[in-house]
Amino acid sequence: PLVAERAEGAYIYTDRGPLIDLCMGFGPLILGHRPQPVLEAVRAWLEKGWLYALLTEPEIELGELIVRHVPSVKMVRFVASGSEATMNAIRLARAYTRRDVVVKFEGNYHGAHDYVLVKAGSGAATWGVPTSAGIPQEVAKLTAVVPYNDAEAFRAAMREVGPRLAAVIVEPVAANYGLIVPDPDFLKALREETESMGAMLVFDEVVTGFRLGLSGAQGYFGVLPDITTLGKIITGGFPGGAFGSRRDVMELVAPSGPVYNAGTFNAHPISMVAGVATIRELEKGYPYQIADDAAKRLAEGIEEVASRLGFDVVVKRIASMFQLYFKKGDVKRPQDVRASDEKTYLRLHALALKHGVYLTPSQFEVNFTSAAHTKEVVEEVLTALEKAFRELKSSG
Repeated sequence: PLVAERAEGAYIYTDRGPLIDLCMGFGPLILGHRPQPVLEAVRAWLEKGWLYALLTEPEIELGELIVRHVPSVKMVRFVASGSEATMNAIRLARAYTRRDVVVKFEGNYHGAHDYVLVKAGSGAATWGVPTSAGIPQEVAKLTAVVPYNDAEAFRAAMREVGPRLAAVIVEPVAANYGLIVPDPDFLKALREETESMGAMLVFDEVVTGFRLGLSGAQGYFGVLPDITTLGKIITGGFPGGAFGSRRDVMELVAPSGPVYNAGTFNAHPISMVAGVATIRELEKGYPYQIADDAAKRLAEGIEEVASRLGFDVVVKRIASMFQLYFKKGDVKRPQDVRASDEKTYLRLHALALKHGVYLTPSQFEVNFTSAAHTKEVVEEVLTALEKAFRELKSSG
């Protein structure tokens, strides 16, 4: 395995030499590695100590920034990870609706807790089958799995689930099964159906929050959920997560309500400081411009090189996220990702490493750009990837 030694800007330095990083910590590092505003803020706060079991000003400030920018969030609670954020969001939705059943989508990832580690079978709504040992079947049966990005299949599943539905949880952009950008009517269908059934719509914006702009996917697509979960970018590359909603929902969370939530490292001061520094920089606008332009140029450049060399490659992109697939035709649903040539992607990944580029290590993950991916860095990536594609072609 590669062993990281240090990182700076768009580069990660390993025991095998420097690499241009397109993984970026799987998404949190939208400003690049070691951005000065975050580094200086964290260094300054470390001089004051780093754990108090009390409220801190950075926690207040980060909460205010999230409420200001994320349209559906009027109150927010911090936790220690994205997994904890989705776990608490589901618990909160069940408490608010006094129902038990949760619907999730094939190919969506919501963390490593028992509520969501279930897989799909055949049918419009498949009752959960655990994807990990140690999860009781009785727990998994409270989660139904539905095809992603298929509004009609979703509506059919809702008729099957009926009045037991507490919540629908979704990645508004699927970013943990490759990259799948939803059709315009899909998220709207989720909003309409959950409203009509008195259920909660939960957007898992751990990846898309502050990545698709300050207002995340809900602002990008103009569809507002009942509960939002956040992580990655909101704590600037340090551990953390959050869940938020309107006031009447969040007041159910302890100590004001009966929904339990606590944790030693919730709202850790260093994570809060890093998050504030990150979002303050994002508010200036330039990080989004650089990162989005870089992803656009890379997506277009990869498609051009691949086509010129005779490869069938599809590149999907939204904002500063992209992924490439070795296949003909579009990628709109999880089965399209599975139909791609994973072995060839892995060969390209290995050749890219040889030429100094760290693509995300699986076609079921996503590549990310950052404010550190300048035009010069992007051209360096495309030059390296052309070499990798040529070697891939010559090796048969």
